[in-house]
Amino acid sequence: MTLKSALQDIRETTLAAVSGLLGKLAYLASLRRGQTAYQHWGMASVYGPESSERALKAAHAEVLTGVLRAPLASLVEDLQESSQNSGFAAQSYVEEMRGQLDDLLPGERKDSPAASHLNSVLVALSSLEKNRGRATRSTS
Repeated sequence: MTLKSALQDIRETTLAAVSGLLGKLAYLASLRRGQTAYQHWGMASVYGPESSERALKAAHAEVLTGVLRAPLASLVEDLQESSQNSGFAAQSYVEEMRGQLDDLLPGERKDSPAASHLNSVLVALSSLEKNRGRATRSTS
């Protein structure tokens, strides 16, 4: 018998170990198999496949909402943290996320307002990161 719900477990254990909102979003997207299913062996074995699926989708929606509500300045800092912990340069990290836009969306259609907003956020982060690189190089 478990003491936590599947969603609590994801929030308090799994996602707590992942740095940054963008890192959490990328992690949850990596668990998707196709456009509708998530695959997390540990969650499925403890809570069952249906409960695990519902919890992962709910957590994914929560994290996406957090990203979409976050001020761009905090997402710039978050990008640095998330990319550093992934081992990728920030520019590469955000470009990889842009290439996986469909997986970053927990069930929304490509033409949904959330999809448009997320795409705009990722484009802005990419542009800011490109300009940061230019500004850093020109001052040295």
